[in-house]
Amino acid sequence: MASNGHASVLNRDAFRQAVVNTLERRLFYVPSFKIYGGVAGLYDYGPPGCAVKSNVLAFWRQHFVLEENMLEVDCPCVTAEIVLKASGHVDKFTDLMVKDEKTGTCYRADHLLKDFCKEKLEKDANITADKAAELKHILAVLDDLSAEELGGKIKEYGIVAPDTKNPLSDPYPFNLMFQTSIGPSGLSPGFMRPETAQGIFVNFKDLYYYNGNKLPFAAAQIGQAFRNEISPRQGLLRVREFTLAEIEHFVDPDDKSHPKFSEVSSLEFLMFPREIQVSGQPAKVIRLGEAVSKGIVNNETLGFFIGRVYLFLVSLGIDKDRLRFRQHLANEMAHYAADCWDAEIECSYGWIECVGIADRSAYDLRAHTDKSGVALVAHEKFSEPREVEKLVIAPVKKELGLAFKGDQRMVCEALEVMSENEALEMKANLESKGEVEFRVCTLEKDVTIKKNMVTISKEKKKEHQRVFTPSVIEPSFGIGRIIYCLYEHSFYTRPSKTGDEQLNVFRFPPLVAPIKCTVFPLVQNQEYEEVAKDIAQRLTAAGISYKIDMTGTSIGKRYARTDELGVPFAITVDSTSSVTIRERDSKVQIRVGVQEVASVVKEVTEGHSTWNDMLSKYHTPAAVDEE
Repeated sequence: MASNGHASVLNRDAFRQAVVNTLERRLFYVPSFKIYGGVAGLYDYGPPGCAVKSNVLAFWRQHFVLEENMLEVDCPCVTAEIVLKASGHVDKFTDLMVKDEKTGTCYRADHLLKDFCKEKLEKDANITADKAAELKHILAVLDDLSAEELGGKIKEYGIVAPDTKNPLSDPYPFNLMFQTSIGPSGLSPGFMRPETAQGIFVNFKDLYYYNGNKLPFAAAQIGQAFRNEISPRQGLLRVREFTLAEIEHFVDPDDKSHPKFSEVSSLEFLMFPREIQVSGQPAKVIRLGEAVSKGIVNNETLGFFIGRVYLFLVSLGIDKDRLRFRQHLANEMAHYAADCWDAEIECSYGWIECVGIADRSAYDLRAHTDKSGVALVAHEKFSEPREVEKLVIAPVKKELGLAFKGDQRMVCEALEVMSENEALEMKANLESKGEVEFRVCTLEKDVTIKKNMVTISKEKKKEHQRVFTPSVIEPSFGIGRIIYCLYEHSFYTRPSKTGDEQLNVFRFPPLVAPIKCTVFPLVQNQEYEEVAKDIAQRLTAAGISYKIDMTGTSIGKRYARTDELGVPFAITVDSTSSVTIRERDSKVQIRVGVQEVASVVKEVTEGHSTWNDMLSKYHTPAAVDEE
């Protein structure tokens, strides 16, 4: 196994197995309800896993919430049906599913097709160039295939149930939300939220007021989300309950500039814009400022968050060469979105989407305004009143009533919500022809509108303010996915001193390491143990997590044990006045007075100094023998 952890196709499974075995053995995470055989897609985080997660979230708060003065909220997981009806989740939050016709086992249709194409491309030596091109094309447009197209391909390629080889049903949509009912009557349906964002949107009015009625501002939320995945696999990457950290940055749609964009504009990293993907080229390094000025990234605010997300992930220990920002293709973007980019991290499962950064325009606030009747809008006061030309559409209700009887209200409403262009076109047609065909969506038919049924005119009005629905830019972080990729990127093996076994190491930056240091008395004796306890008290007072190991095991074994948890520093007590501190990856040691130990470890783990600063400041002794 290559010590840097880069896995080729052949040994990536072995590499993943080594990582997962270590993570489970050292209790970073384990399958939930393991004594009962576990449930797919549900995992428990053990003590080191909890500590890593808590460190990642603390850094997220510091890097985003604190830095940008975001407004943090915490909303319930159980969400009333009407909220998710308005957001579109009740009708559209689905994946296409196929069933094994004999056993009833369910599979995600797109996953079966994806696995088939990938396997053919990787393992079929006799594949023709045309066939390879066809399969690559399917992989590129997979997200865009309808149920009929997916079903057609599954039949055409003779894809069967992976476990039993039985035939499969046609694909049909399955809603991924867990349904529940609120209260005992069963009359108030609810769902476990599939994302945390809706809680922020429905509170927009109060948050805007809290922010002094000023834009732009951002709200943030960290919390659990739930998706009833059809057939979860890929360990921690596809789970049924997970932690999301989401930001909703509200901004004036006419001004998406960002005052701090210059702080990130000179960053350069792997970007994968639409044009490059479609033409089959690999991602390339682009300067962020250039991406925005050339219009590859839609606007400065979106660009600012892409830059901040890059800095966040790299600070956690994600390898920048295995991180790219991929732009959504036109077919996978929601109709209302202005631009979307995913931060994708490469691990043994391929490129995995870990953060989505989307300019969702005004869709969500408009949807909740329509459904709730509460105007979720912002105001811009003018210093001087402005004279504006307003289009006035005035349906003549009496004439409409005579012509359309019971349908009068619907025709009336349809006329009132016409866009300016539609209305001006209708005005011109009525003046030239006297009547016009008009589509009423709510009636699902065309009606004839005559000149006497509506007046359309332009009037001059004085306005003191502009009322508008803000756009929202949403960075959404899958915390479990980021942590799993971090585990893979941090893992490597190195030979033991005797060379007879490979030892596992996690090279976590001190920022995310579950335990910051360990304390060992070199040999078991009263004096050294007293010093170890004294150091432990100092570490506690400084707020540093540590583990104390008084066992008489050889120092090499104790070092190996803590390297496997990713502990960056080991303090060895070998005298009563001074101790050595060993750094995990270089195994280099410095000698420090007992009184100074806690402050040295604190300075390095909190990032105020580097290990190299300490090397030049403190004497480096001959190493304590690792065996």
